[in-house]
Amino acid sequence: MPEIPVSWWIAFNAFVIFMLALDLGVFNRKAHVVKVKEALGWTAVWIVFAMIFNGWVWWKLGAKAGEEFFAGYLLEKSLSVDNVFVFAVIFSFFKVPREYQHKVLFWGIFGALALRAIMIAGGAALITSAAWIIYFFAAWLVYTGIKMFSHDDDSVDPGKSIAVRLLKRMMPMTQSYVGSKFLVKQDGKWFATPLLAVLLCVEVTDVIFAVDSIPAIFAITTDTFIVYTSNVFAILGLRALYFAIAGILPYFHYLKHGLGVILIFVGVKMSLAHTPWKIDMHVSLGVIVGVLVISVIASIIHRKRHPLPPAETPEEAVEAEIAEKEKE
Repeated sequence: MPEIPVSWWIAFNAFVIFMLALDLGVFNRKAHVVKVKEALGWTAVWIVFAMIFNGWVWWKLGAKAGEEFFAGYLLEKSLSVDNVFVFAVIFSFFKVPREYQHKVLFWGIFGALALRAIMIAGGAALITSAAWIIYFFAAWLVYTGIKMFSHDDDSVDPGKSIAVRLLKRMMPMTQSYVGSKFLVKQDGKWFATPLLAVLLCVEVTDVIFAVDSIPAIFAITTDTFIVYTSNVFAILGLRALYFAIAGILPYFHYLKHGLGVILIFVGVKMSLAHTPWKIDMHVSLGVIVGVLVISVIASIIHRKRHPLPPAETPEEAVEAEIAEKEKE
């Protein structure tokens, strides 16, 4: 693959900054409850942008790069569903008013983009300087995939987050939300609001998930430009994805198991990358798509047999899913 010009990096990041500014400064200047119809529209917009960029990569860098971007994007998008589940748990725990959730996710994703850029650069440097690290990544992905078959990590308690405890030690916190503000000045002293604690939980959650997802995409390709851009497009659509599917996420009962199978597969693929048994990109793409389709179909069948009580909010729907898993 040819070396990526600096101008491409600059143009791509300029596009991302422009879209984020447009989102917060024009389309979402006022706090409001994001309806499913609006969320589906934005989800479609981000998917279309990603596919247009995918076509451009295919045209400029060749079919192999285009296939790697698509596989990487699909993988990251699938793994981001786990983020959606945890976001709902966090919002439920802190009882975040629905009109403020968009702002939290916006700044959470803004921070996630910066953190992931650093982690991707670090991962690429490690793979370049120490080739053996690829086997560590592979083992970690297999371990994480196996863990997804247990429910131990489903019980999330944001109140025990180290970030939240540190925040409370560093500065006082108001008892209730103060509009959509993260910080507020009272009697000449700065106070954190519970919304800042929620934001910190969202940021920490993304770092935890990035530890799994970034090695996973390095199993697809080691080209930093493809890794970075596919990650960014998956993250940019994450906010809209939350409002679009959080309420129906409990219907994807076996999706987590499917993601576990995918992580195990990409871990094996990574470990075989420099052997005669190297797994072809077309096989990888077929496995990822096939496992996702099978897990969704199995989830639909399961829900027909074990229906959940109706829920008015995404948080209530996810709480019902957690309660069901605790009974299993």
